[in-house]
Amino acid sequence: QVQLVESGGGLVQAGGSLRLSCAASGRAFSSSAMGWFRQAPGKEREIVATISWSGTSTYYADSVKGRFTISRDNVKNTVYLQMHSLKPEDTAVYYCASRFDILGAKYDYWGQGTQVTVSS
Repeated sequence: QVQLVESGGGLVQAGGSLRLSCAASGRAFSSSAMGWFRQAPGKEREIVATISWSGTSTYYADSVKGRFTISRDNVKNTVYLQMHSLKPEDTAVYYCASRFDILGAKYDYWGQGTQVTVSS
C-alpha cells in the first residue's frame, strides 16, 4: 500500500504562485515515478507533470511549461509542484500519483487531491 497526502492548495490571484506538496509512505518512494494531475469541473483529468525516481527526467504538459516545476526529495519522501504565473484556467483539483518507475507501469496510487483556485 502507498499513501499519498497532498497539501498546499488554496485561493490565489492570477499571476500568483503556489507550491503543492505530496508526502508519500508505503512503497519505496525512491523507486517510484511520481506525477501531478489535475481535474477541473466538467473536464477530464489531465496530466500536469511527472518526474522519474531519480529526478533526472521530467515531463510537463504544454499548458504549464515554463510556469510549473516538479521536483522531489527522496529523503523526505515528498514530491513538489511549484506553480508560478497562475491563470484562472489552472483552477482544478490537483492530485499526485505514484507508479513503479519501469516501462509500462501505470499510476496505481492516488492522493485525495488538493483544490487550487485562481481568481481573475
